[in-house]
Amino acid sequence: MNASRTARERARAELTREIKEEARRQLRASGAQGLSLRAVARELGLVSSALYRYFPSRDRLLTELIIDAYDALGERVERAGAADGPAGDGHRARWRARCAAVREWAVAHPHEYALVYGSPVPGYEAPESTIGPASRTPVALLEVLRDAARAGALRVPDDGLAPELDAQAARTAGLTGLEVPEPAVVRGVVAWTQLFGMIGFELFGHLDRTMDPAGAFFAHTVELMADFVGLPAAAGDR
Repeated sequence: MNASRTARERARAELTREIKEEARRQLRASGAQGLSLRAVARELGLVSSALYRYFPSRDRLLTELIIDAYDALGERVERAGAADGPAGDGHRARWRARCAAVREWAVAHPHEYALVYGSPVPGYEAPESTIGPASRTPVALLEVLRDAARAGALRVPDDGLAPELDAQAARTAGLTGLEVPEPAVVRGVVAWTQLFGMIGFELFGHLDRTMDPAGAFFAHTVELMADFVGLPAAAGDR
């Protein structure tokens, strides 16, 4: 009986994987707005009622794809620069590695990147289950600042934050569970939004005929962001 259940579980897991893969093919072909459970079922040779036993709605399938994308990106970034290096340049090297990992994943998976960081899907509201996966990448970036602060290597000026912004930064640090000074949190969020905005510009053609190809521009900007968030450069760096 246990072996029979295991076989059913494996069959279900395999079909779930196939459904998601077909859905990702539809994302590449027509975007999230064009995703259709009936079309997925048709391409897999299933009747719609069979597919609904796995995903009762298009939004449920979208949620699973969104969580998968966030987790895939988060795992990639967490692995990049996972270990502490020497004080100073080690933190900056980790920052570079994690920023580069975001861009590498986005370039390799532009449609999944667009799903989570592009235009909202009309009528879709992401549930709370997406919050944890979505936080993995920004937390991985803030971890670098936390570790640099612990080592006494972070150099962030007191920006004189407005009370509302100071409270928001403290709340953000609390939500992440990271002990990061409020001015560093704000600068980290500025860098995070700049990083993703820059990658979005590259992927969606907004750098065409200016900073395209964007490799040199990206590398230079990552160094400027490292300066901005307070990560010191080693002697002779850059």
